[in-house]
Amino acid sequence: MAAPTLTREPKRTAEPQKHSVDHPSRLRRRIRENLTAYAFLGAGLICFALFSWYPIVRGILLGFQQVTFARPSTWVGWDNYQRLFDDPLFATAWKNTGYFTLLALVFGFVAPFATAVVLNEFRHARSYLRMTVYLPVMLPPIVTMLLWRWFYDPGPGLFNNVLEMLHLPAQQWLESENLAMVSLVLVSTWANMGTTTLIYLAALGSVPGELYEAAELDGASIRRRLWHVTIPQTRFILMITLLLQIIGTMQVFVEPYVLTGGGPNDATVTVLLLLYRYAFVYNDFGMASAMSTVLFIVLGLFAAVYLRLTRSKG
Repeated sequence: MAAPTLTREPKRTAEPQKHSVDHPSRLRRRIRENLTAYAFLGAGLICFALFSWYPIVRGILLGFQQVTFARPSTWVGWDNYQRLFDDPLFATAWKNTGYFTLLALVFGFVAPFATAVVLNEFRHARSYLRMTVYLPVMLPPIVTMLLWRWFYDPGPGLFNNVLEMLHLPAQQWLESENLAMVSLVLVSTWANMGTTTLIYLAALGSVPGELYEAAELDGASIRRRLWHVTIPQTRFILMITLLLQIIGTMQVFVEPYVLTGGGPNDATVTVLLLLYRYAFVYNDFGMASAMSTVLFIVLGLFAAVYLRLTRSKG
């Protein structure tokens, strides 16, 4: 009788033991990755708290105190705001700032869009033209102001020399109450339109070419193509840049500080320039903080509209 054959069973690998060993290592690695992520997040929050949130809260609190940094601060409540609203320069500064913003929208909002539309039609030397438009943005603001001060000089200035060549009377660009604000707006437009122009060029590049081809087949003129194709297709970018320009122009400071000093007869005193005077000329940091809080609230309303528009678009 033949003996039964014995078959060896294959050795079983210790899979459960391997998984039991790998599971703690994966858990430790995941914990380590999460801790690293939270460490970076915490560092960012600390930076925001120290350099953004704390100055805002501190500035709001200083608006309720009498602060000279020479004596201990004293709590005065709403006195700083009452003195601020009673100051006739406060209303003048807001009126001048609103006038500057309105003029900046007339010149600084239309000029970049028109420049972008023209540059978008060029088929050659696009990079060179874009660089040329963006060059003023790369100049330091003080250099730009000093250059334009020479342009506006009533004696050997460039603009008055051009007027003399055309047999036109010379103008007191920065010394006239009627021309001073317009002169500042021209400087600001020339110095800052490069960035907005590039944004508009990017928006125009995203407009489908088929729309322009269909408009041309229908016999639409350039003005109609602009009104019925270009503007509707870029209306969201136009609205966003409009809000950003309002927020930026309401914080104008360098132009009146360097070119006019707020004159003539306080015709170019803006909100930030008056705030600067309260803090560093009159040494009244309480009123300066109160005015900065008012400006913060006004700009916060425009920022809320901006965030609402961008959120709805997203």
